[in-house]
Amino acid sequence: MSNHHKVYVAAYLVLKRDNQIFLLRRANTGYEDGKYGLPSGHVEKDEQPSIAAIREAKEEVGIDALPEDISFVHAMHRLDYGGTDMEYDDFFFLCEKWSGEPSNMEPEKCDECGWFPIDNLPPNTMPYTKQAIEDIQKGKFYREK
Repeated sequence: MSNHHKVYVAAYLVLKRDNQIFLLRRANTGYEDGKYGLPSGHVEKDEQPSIAAIREAKEEVGIDALPEDISFVHAMHRLDYGGTDMEYDDFFFLCEKWSGEPSNMEPEKCDECGWFPIDNLPPNTMPYTKQAIEDIQKGKFYREK
């Protein structure tokens, strides 16, 4: 009998300008609706997390970022995903240069988006997202949760 299990992988893009970050408020998804999070999504088969973060940002907020314009800033291993037994490895990438103006490209999944001070996130920010942003500001590259 094997102890192997499945770990899901997600990638996040932290869009930052003028000490603010861009967040989306989830809606109609069944997971963390009403809470703010970063542009993000699952890493697909044969895809690198950095490329997934760029792809998801294009799909969700309509911006174009280049691989050379993002940098790895944090990883998090989460043992609990919204009350399920799913485990996640999350990769966060910082992006301060892109083309296009971020906006909500998926209104069926998000009902609001905007720029927020990085040191004063909305109280309804997803807890693990808030923790990751705090860790990034402290220069902490890894967390187990």
